[in-house]
Amino acid sequence: MVNLDNVTLQARINSERLIAIIRSNTVEGAVLTADTLFKAGIRALEVTLTLKEAAQAIRQIVSFAPTDAIVGAGTVLTRSQVDYSIDAGAQFIVTPSMGESVSYALQEDIGVIAGAYTPTEIYSALANGAAAVKLFPASSVGPQFVKAICEPFPHARIVPVGGVSLENISEYFDAGAFAVGVGGPLVGDAVTPSGDHEALSQRARLFLKGSQR
Repeated sequence: MVNLDNVTLQARINSERLIAIIRSNTVEGAVLTADTLFKAGIRALEVTLTLKEAAQAIRQIVSFAPTDAIVGAGTVLTRSQVDYSIDAGAQFIVTPSMGESVSYALQEDIGVIAGAYTPTEIYSALANGAAAVKLFPASSVGPQFVKAICEPFPHARIVPVGGVSLENISEYFDAGAFAVGVGGPLVGDAVTPSGDHEALSQRARLFLKGSQR
């Protein structure tokens, strides 16, 4: 897989509309979860660097990912973590804030979904060329914030993360969300040794249906 530039990443996220976020404590848990998500039809996913061996997990996932899938690294905070992620095979990065990883990725034309929270941060990320803006934690502001932001910034590419569920996913899209990122409410216990992957597959299909608006 080849890493994506911001223009290409923007187009892919606009097409997929749903990014699955895998936050695991083990490589095996991350890999098995990714396999289930791909088989359920999800084509955009992020492996967070909170996993100590994230590079190993990303390499394995990339090795069997469908040709139309995109695989990114999340919770990327530093310049060195950007390089680490790309060396592992990640095609794009996702950050939790507007830190050095964002400016470095933009400089290197590596696709980035930049973490932002305030109107100023959102404007800065978009003005500098980020593919999209990760609104985190979205649960603390809700769909109405997305709607309010899209009024002065009608072309804002907001990706709410943190608190998006099957119950409110439609509200975020109705408010103008560009896409959504979903971790726990989608992945559930699948990353654990006894995780229920059949339930994960069912949730994945429901989230996909909810994102196709």
